[in-house]
Amino acid sequence: MWHAMFAEQIPLAEKILRTVIVYAIIAVLFRLTGKRGLASMNTFDVVVIFLLSNVVQNAIIGNDTSLIGGLIGAATLVAVNTCVNRLIAVSATAARIFDGSATTVISDGHVVDRALRRLGMRRSELNTAVHLQGSDDIAEVGRGSLEPGGQLVLTLKTGEQGATKSDVAELTDRLRRIENLLSASR
Repeated sequence: MWHAMFAEQIPLAEKILRTVIVYAIIAVLFRLTGKRGLASMNTFDVVVIFLLSNVVQNAIIGNDTSLIGGLIGAATLVAVNTCVNRLIAVSATAARIFDGSATTVISDGHVVDRALRRLGMRRSELNTAVHLQGSDDIAEVGRGSLEPGGQLVLTLKTGEQGATKSDVAELTDRLRRIENLLSASR
């Protein structure tokens, strides 16, 4: 029994190669499906993730049910993922290849419907994201883009932006000067 649990049934190099190939194919599939991040996954996306892990298990470790075989597959997945993440962090070209680029979904207060369709994003998701980021209406947004990681980044129109501490300090300073002028003229 102990021997079967630890004995490798597939050569080490084959296990590693299988894992790298499956990782690459799954990464390409996810890259082709769009930018939806984990935060915006719906129920169907979660079902696909769970089923996908089961579907590719045999492709990674084959009929090797040993503990060592599973650990080698897991370690290879983590190592490949770490390498890809570090490459993306240091190379703009790699980031563009693996992550893609931002997609404008709101331009000057108007929804870019074509971009929403291409991303598979519903208008209700966009409205929710706009509200969560502190805006009352899409019309207040100068530009909204869906970033490669799935985050929606909004830039409000100039007139819709809130006052900053520096704006308040400047107004306070102006009021003090006006107050001083009024006091001096009495």
